[in-house]
Amino acid sequence: MKQSLLFVPTLKDAPKDAEVKSHKLMSRAGLIKQVASGIYTYLPLGYRVIRKIEEIVRIELDKIGASELLMPALQPKDLWDESGRWEKYGPELMRLSDRKDREFCLGPTHEEVITQVVRDYVTSYKKLPLALFQIQTKFRDEMRPRFGLMRGREFIMKDAYSFSESVEDLDVWYKLFTKAYIDIFARCGLDTKIVSSDVGQIGGDEADEFMVMSEVGEDTITYCMSCSYAANQEHSGLADGDVCPVCGGTIKTAKGIEVGNIFKLGTKYSSSMNAKFAARDGSLQPIIMGCYGLGISRTLMASVEQHSTEDGIVWPFEIAPFKVHIIPINLDNEDQKTCSNKIYDDLKMNGIDVLIDDRSERAGVKFKDADLIGIPYRVIVGKDASDDLVEFIDRTTGEKKIIKSTEILSYI
Repeated sequence: MKQSLLFVPTLKDAPKDAEVKSHKLMSRAGLIKQVASGIYTYLPLGYRVIRKIEEIVRIELDKIGASELLMPALQPKDLWDESGRWEKYGPELMRLSDRKDREFCLGPTHEEVITQVVRDYVTSYKKLPLALFQIQTKFRDEMRPRFGLMRGREFIMKDAYSFSESVEDLDVWYKLFTKAYIDIFARCGLDTKIVSSDVGQIGGDEADEFMVMSEVGEDTITYCMSCSYAANQEHSGLADGDVCPVCGGTIKTAKGIEVGNIFKLGTKYSSSMNAKFAARDGSLQPIIMGCYGLGISRTLMASVEQHSTEDGIVWPFEIAPFKVHIIPINLDNEDQKTCSNKIYDDLKMNGIDVLIDDRSERAGVKFKDADLIGIPYRVIVGKDASDDLVEFIDRTTGEKKIIKSTEILSYI
């Protein structure tokens, strides 16, 4: 992509209401633009990262046999009445009426809709097990939207649901999604901890959260220094220095950003909404369900928190909007222009996402913008272009080398 054609409105200063590093950097780097409190437009660079995260999610969920569908954001009240959540969910539920005064909500989650979808088709154990997922915009009327994408009123989420005939099958799906989440977050460059948590408004029998350690996190995590034990402090009641309930080690605490959660719903929704199947013994039984949420936009935000400095982002390779950023110092110089264009064409031919800064800007402006947007590999084409030499920078390691332009692909 040519940078002169890419809409990247970088800013010298962050918006006054930006409190945390990720919000400041995503605004300054031209990734997001606030429309209203807790509501954002994803600008081209930010949306490219969103799409990279979504693709990783699709690949990993395909591996475990989950099928993708798309459900409506607009949900009728009668479905929520069936589950009993219309009154219980609280003021975060965005409610509205149509011209005939029928009541609806904008979905914060989709347990009711997915249960309605499945109950009409899955009537026998022969059609189980089943796992379905979607990637969609969700809505919650947060009282205090804050920290950019961390707590918004509109956000992008992947929600998945499993349907089983037995508790043992649910355990299998729970483990499959746990492993898929571990792989997804690792590919997104995030260091996460799995912590046991409260089931909250979703309900069910058991829940775990996937947390990214961050000083701006709204949850406090308790974890053991000696074993894998970790839990949300609200759920565990432990504090720094307490004894680990599993191994007797020492408990530490840290702030965390929740990027994913998984629930064993059991029959909470299938019982209340009459989603039953004919069991092997001929009896009618409620389908046993699991629910698996992953915040796509939160993953974007968490990645910026973990992979940035005050001056700019350093994207993990797999979710970077582009892999290589070519910066010619002076496009009026024919050697630099020719060398830059050749590198650009070669990388594109080899399937590499590449951005070339073909703008008529001073070198300082180009470098400042490049630091902000954070593409992992940078190629600087300067006075040595006549000898086919360029500066190659790996921004993750900080390594800088003078190399032949023909060697760039092997370095990547």
